[in-house]
Amino acid sequence: MLKTPTARGKGKSDPTLLADFTVTRKQRRAIPVIGDPDPDVLWRLDMFYTGVGLAIEERSGLVTPSMIEMKPMGASDDCFLRPGGWSLCRGIHRFSFETFRKLGEAGTKLVDDATAAIEAYPDVARE
Repeated sequence: MLKTPTARGKGKSDPTLLADFTVTRKQRRAIPVIGDPDPDVLWRLDMFYTGVGLAIEERSGLVTPSMIEMKPMGASDDCFLRPGGWSLCRGIHRFSFETFRKLGEAGTKLVDDATAAIEAYPDVARE
């Protein structure tokens, strides 16, 4: 059964919570190259992009809703689409980061890129 984010995080320290997002190279090699994402991976994916969306909202004042559209392999494209044109293709069942630093860098880059796009095209972003 998939736990709710509230139940997952209750009473846990930040490093303990973030540990779910890190997978060593050795652990990653043990994950099959092709596979379906399990509920824990989908939770991590959703929480990561929800965090990115909240950081974008904090910087820009624009609400960035979290949504994931999942399609089975072989459907028109093999991607998971995100607001703002972000997409994650194939291998989503292995979604994780090698270190906390790489997790932070990936999130920061997404927030910086989105913020730059909002600043470059404010009228489009606010429609």
